[in-house]
Amino acid sequence: MKKLLIATTALVATAGMASADITITGSANAGYYSGLDNKLPTAAVAAAAATSSKDLTVVTAAGVLKHYADLPGVNVLAGETIVAGTDGTAAVVAAAASRNYTDEGIYSNAGIVAKMTGTTDGGLTFSASVDAEAGTEIDQGDFEFDGAASGSFSFGAASLSGAFGTLTFDNDGIDNLYDDDLQAADVSYSTDLGGIALTIAVDAQSADDGLSVSAGYSTGAMAFTLATSDSAAGTSTSLAVSYAVTDAITLTGKTDQAGGAESVQTVGVKTAMNGVSVSASSANDSTWDVDLGYTLSGVALTYGTDETDGWDATASYALGGGASFKAGMNDEDSAYAGLSFSF
Repeated sequence: MKKLLIATTALVATAGMASADITITGSANAGYYSGLDNKLPTAAVAAAAATSSKDLTVVTAAGVLKHYADLPGVNVLAGETIVAGTDGTAAVVAAAASRNYTDEGIYSNAGIVAKMTGTTDGGLTFSASVDAEAGTEIDQGDFEFDGAASGSFSFGAASLSGAFGTLTFDNDGIDNLYDDDLQAADVSYSTDLGGIALTIAVDAQSADDGLSVSAGYSTGAMAFTLATSDSAAGTSTSLAVSYAVTDAITLTGKTDQAGGAESVQTVGVKTAMNGVSVSASSANDSTWDVDLGYTLSGVALTYGTDETDGWDATASYALGGGASFKAGMNDEDSAYAGLSFSF
């Protein structure tokens, strides 16, 4: 009887595997870096932060002031800089005031993702994924040194989709819909309501910024996007609109009010023609950005600058077969160059 039970269980498991779809993809990166912004805390910052206990004020990567009350130890998010505090945080403030840059070195990493999908008899689709990564990582977009990868398997998102929409579960793995520097969510729900694309994300453990919502709607040449989130500093909301004047020219506008801060209005224009792209924007807080791009025969060049006279330039070249060369540098003497592979 025991042998029969095992055989029956194996048969059911095999049948389930046969009806599912499992896709495995991989990626790898390797190259040289110099002077990147070190995302990891220095020993001085870590030691001083260990003595901190409460009332920390930080600036997020988006420039928003955020307050933590009665913190046991240091639980600020990546990208946040401590600017004020009590109970031993003076040393933290002093250390955080000067940016910490890496020397030069070599980065190399690889990752693998296994995604499993299936369909119920009623037509619902479901999926889940697991991934693993190892090596040393850099953030090319932000010119940051991220340090060692996890080196272990981790669970990705599990989702269920149907006519009702899509329900996704991913503990601390779903970006806040207003600002991904805010607390990540655990579960999200997306659906379409009369042409409005609606998404709700919730973090089960957070009382301050545990809920965020986004909605998008398009009609003719116009598109609208609304995003809002709870935060420790109050409710944050942004509304963006774009209008496609022609196939090559798009006008944009946005009003954004982060919790506890003044609202900021931004207008911009984007154009692309014959491989050349230009994007420019200006806001009522005296900030502006200009980005240029050029693409030809697998070569892509970009250059961006802003009101601080800061700039960055990147180049990439598609080698074919999933391989590409990428390089970048900026006004802070940060640089990287290397190869990227997708499998």
